[in-house]
Amino acid sequence: MIERFGSGGPWEERYGYSRVVRAGDLLVTAGCTATVDGVVVGVGDPREQALTAFRIGLDALAGAGAAPADVIRTRMYVTDRAYAEAVTQVHGELFRDVRPVTALIVVAGLLHEDHLVEVELDAYVGG
Repeated sequence: MIERFGSGGPWEERYGYSRVVRAGDLLVTAGCTATVDGVVVGVGDPREQALTAFRIGLDALAGAGAAPADVIRTRMYVTDRAYAEAVTQVHGELFRDVRPVTALIVVAGLLHEDHLVEVELDAYVGG
């Protein structure tokens, strides 16, 4: 069984995607950035953007039935190598005891010019 969960954000309907898709015991998020109510939070601050993006992703997973301890994989996209330390530090604070597999990828840019960080989370809620 597949379930789709939206956040109510304006882009989901326009671009045809869900914030979280649950396929059985596996839940995956769409890319999460530091945009809240249409405004980019933490402009110029990769740490603040990472905290916000991860919080959006974790809240979305919670709404679909997954806890932070259920996260099995994360992906972090940054627009500059210089942001790696701040972003991975946030990851460590949030997932130190969970220890999901992860990837940190440097990209040329993200959709909004003020986005420095985008994250994706996968969770497993099976026994």
